[in-house]
Amino acid sequence: ADGYYEYTMAECVYSTSDYSDMVYLRSFSFNKVVDVQFNSSVGKFVGYTEEGVKYAENWNKDQAIIQQMKADVDRFCRHNAQLWDPAVRDKT
Repeated sequence: ADGYYEYTMAECVYSTSDYSDMVYLRSFSFNKVVDVQFNSSVGKFVGYTEEGVKYAENWNKDQAIIQQMKADVDRFCRHNAQLWDPAVRDKT
């Protein structure tokens, strides 16, 4: 039961059937506290803790990381929404 708990979570948030308002959120947490998060509508990482601010500053300097995260809106979010959303949305 002793130890540390570190995890990451990817979320795709949207409300329209054409996915035009799709937002990709990638959160990095430590012991249930979100340290840093990428938000595709902001286009960069935002730190929420002292450590998270440091991570955000470093990751935001690396354009390869930023471009990959921005591309995940299409590669991860829209791709999976197009596969799985009709199975849920079309049910009446």
